[in-house]
Amino acid sequence: MSAPKLLSGGNPQIPKGEGDAPVQAYIAAMPGWKSAVGKELDELITGLVPDLRKAVKWNTPLYGAAGGGWFLAFHCFDRYIKVTFFKGASLVPLPPVGSKQEGVRYVHLHEDERFDAALLKGWILQAAALPGEVM
Repeated sequence: MSAPKLLSGGNPQIPKGEGDAPVQAYIAAMPGWKSAVGKELDELITGLVPDLRKAVKWNTPLYGAAGGGWFLAFHCFDRYIKVTFFKGASLVPLPPVGSKQEGVRYVHLHEDERFDAALLKGWILQAAALPGEVM
């Protein structure tokens, strides 16, 4: 089987699918340093949210709480990984990057910056407790 094609920004092209397997395929295909950070993110989210739902849609891993919609996604760009909180405007403190989509907030993870795990944990727990996005 050939390696997944990398789209613009180095984002892996992974077939749509529900469950952990497509998410792990996406993470394994993330280029360079992004794969290790993707694995760390996935482990953090998985360890925090019971009965977690996972899927890959639109070449993006999605995370959802049991019985709810999606609360978080991440996506590769050239210089960073964009972590999307679909209800990010409801999180405290507010994730730093705004969106054109009402309510959505982002955090950008860069190669040369260690992310604040405690802050990310707080956002993940808050986001998982909110009604998620249906897609």
